[in-house]
Amino acid sequence: MKRANTTNEARAGQDKSWPATPDGMGLDYLSPANFEFLAEFIESYSGIKMPPSKKTMVECRLRRRAQALGLPSLQDYCAFLFQQGGLDQEAIHLIDAVTTNKTDFFREPKHFDFLVDVALPALLQQGILTRGPLKVWSAASSIGAEPYTLAMILAEQRETIPGFSILATDISTQVLKIGMQAIYPEAMSHAIPMELRRRYLLRAKQGARDRVRVVPELRRAVRFERLNLMQTPYSVDKDMHMIFCRNILIYFDKDTQQGVLKQLCRHLRPGGFLFLGHSETIAGFDLPLSQVATSVFRAEV
Repeated sequence: MKRANTTNEARAGQDKSWPATPDGMGLDYLSPANFEFLAEFIESYSGIKMPPSKKTMVECRLRRRAQALGLPSLQDYCAFLFQQGGLDQEAIHLIDAVTTNKTDFFREPKHFDFLVDVALPALLQQGILTRGPLKVWSAASSIGAEPYTLAMILAEQRETIPGFSILATDISTQVLKIGMQAIYPEAMSHAIPMELRRRYLLRAKQGARDRVRVVPELRRAVRFERLNLMQTPYSVDKDMHMIFCRNILIYFDKDTQQGVLKQLCRHLRPGGFLFLGHSETIAGFDLPLSQVATSVFRAEV
């Protein structure tokens, strides 16, 4: 896995060659050289690749950051980052701006069926759940739909498991704030079975009828923290029963994928389960895991 640059290291390495415009005129678009400069920083910091096809998207999102900082153009924004020392304070906001956070409740539902029908019985049979609550990590939690889906499912298993705790992490501070508030457009809740909607969602107060909020019981069960999968070691317990790291590896190159997976394995207890996105695989990687279902893997006991 590529080591994530600190902002100081990135700035120091880039000040020497940052491609300012010769005439000093501000440009409100990214030249190919400027885009390549930003793409290299984004990948080194977050592992996320930014191909040229995403240039327009990056420009649109970074214009908002430039405006928020009172800078007249993207050229001025790049100068602020790489010439004027702004990268130290701006890196987190830059990453927030360019990351894509697609998520839904009960996304890829077969994983949750497997959790209830196979994974939990296997852990109970193994006997390790008698030693404390079930510990689950949602390693790319986005705005919280995945960890709260897990919380709903596990709350329904109260009579089977001795409690549970869920750690939800993401690189984006913006999505973590939404997750902690746990307020969502009502349309997002349509993927949740009606019985669970009635039990675990609250209607918004007068004036916001198109919003719902997760009940306090489940909000208390989920802890949100910022974590960059490129920056090791992870400040996460090393005895997780389940790790969900779905639909984030697809944005990384192979070396970064392998590095992240190796780190995740260090936080998964023997016999624990790792869930990846349906388009993700561990094929070709030397990992202490065996496949037990589509994109579900179990740590060696």
